[in-house]
Amino acid sequence: MFQWPKRGDGSDAGQAPFRDIGDLKGQVAVISGSTSGIGLALARSVAARGGDVVLNGLGDPSEIERTRSEMEAACGVRVRYHGADMRKGEEVADMVAFARHDLGRLDILVNNAGVQHVEAVEKFPSDKWEQIIAINLSSTFYATRAAIPIMKAQGRGRIVNIASAHGLVASPFKSAYVAAKHGVLGFTKTVALELAQDNITCNAICPGFVETPIVEKQIADQARTRGMSKEAVLKDIILGSQPTKRFVTTDELAGLFLYLVSDLGASANGASFSIDGGWTAQ
Repeated sequence: MFQWPKRGDGSDAGQAPFRDIGDLKGQVAVISGSTSGIGLALARSVAARGGDVVLNGLGDPSEIERTRSEMEAACGVRVRYHGADMRKGEEVADMVAFARHDLGRLDILVNNAGVQHVEAVEKFPSDKWEQIIAINLSSTFYATRAAIPIMKAQGRGRIVNIASAHGLVASPFKSAYVAAKHGVLGFTKTVALELAQDNITCNAICPGFVETPIVEKQIADQARTRGMSKEAVLKDIILGSQPTKRFVTTDELAGLFLYLVSDLGASANGASFSIDGGWTAQ
């Protein structure tokens, strides 16, 4: 006979409470690259639903502290900041350990940190290639490797990698970024298979263009590389790829994210979810 999932307080012997969409009370999330853009939106979505958060990212220290303290006060949760340099594996691992030591557990890991550089392959600077691979791909490995033992010990975990439409398709002048994001998707599948029986899922979200600081910079870089105006780049290159002709919103990404970290998302594993206005459907 069909039985509805329990949504109680966990009083049933040996059974944890059912985690529906929007219920993150008592959970702890680490989100890299979360001082702006997509990462900050996801951090706010966690805090607004009762979860504690470890922020990470670049920016003015006073502005980061203002964001942290405002989120903590508004949502009544614990919000911390860890300044790990995503190029350095030991610092990435320390960020994950910090969540466990300071907040008591780790339920959600979001690998979101990313940078971009636009240039033809034959002119692509070596240091930029190394930086992009380190931040966009290698940091995902280091954070995930550090999180797995914690999640296994807890008996549950959710890993969400923020990839890109460029993890599925390529564009000119973005060789390092495209390579890194394709790598993230391959890594996501491998982790999902390894942890399939541990009640830990690993999935990727592949956004199209979202109006974030990294995209704003990309418009200027594309204009320089292609010899076009910024207005033409926005219309013909950026939004030209998306049939909806509009940016993806961070709220739309947060909606899928909340599903993936809930118990309703337990069988979504090793998958890549496109939110790109139809870009990769073409």
